Amino acid sequence: MSNILNKNDISIIIVLDNIRSLNNIGSIFRTSDAFNVDKIILCGICGKPPHREINKTALGATDFVKWCYYSDIKTPITKLISKGYEIISVEQTNKSIDLKKYKPKNKVAYIFGNEVKGISDKTLDLSNFHIEIPQYGNKKSMNVTVCTGIVLWDFYYKKRA
Repeated sequence: MSNILNKNDISIIIVLDNIRSLNNIGSIFRTSDAFNVDKIILCGICGKPPHREINKTALGATDFVKWCYYSDIKTPITKLISKGYEIISVEQTNKSIDLKKYKPKNKVAYIFGNEVKGISDKTLDLSNFHIEIPQYGNKKSMNVTVCTGIVLWDFYYKKRA
């Protein structure tokens, strides 16, 4: 799968904003490795590698996926915007567009928020788009690691086509 896209033309950054579960962070590292993500940016209360609980689910992916940490999210988002990244918040809002209708650019930063509170309003305001994954059950809620996997698969599927 890593040879499907020319990585010179494509760049994907994952931004984790206040993800509290170390197991979720580790799983996102593992999924990001599977999809050849360029970097994970950890912000706020996110735990950082090396950590036993992150390693438990990352299964070594922290050795292969570049990452950095910022105490606030505005600084890295501002840097990404200046480098031409499209900033996409994965969140259910009144402005959200269905993931099926979203057409990603070649340089994308996907933001995933806190497991309970989601993405803050100030971060949503910095985003080019809000996208949401269609859900058909009663709860209308998915684990952040599942959302990350779906969004990354969707990106590669659309870019391959």
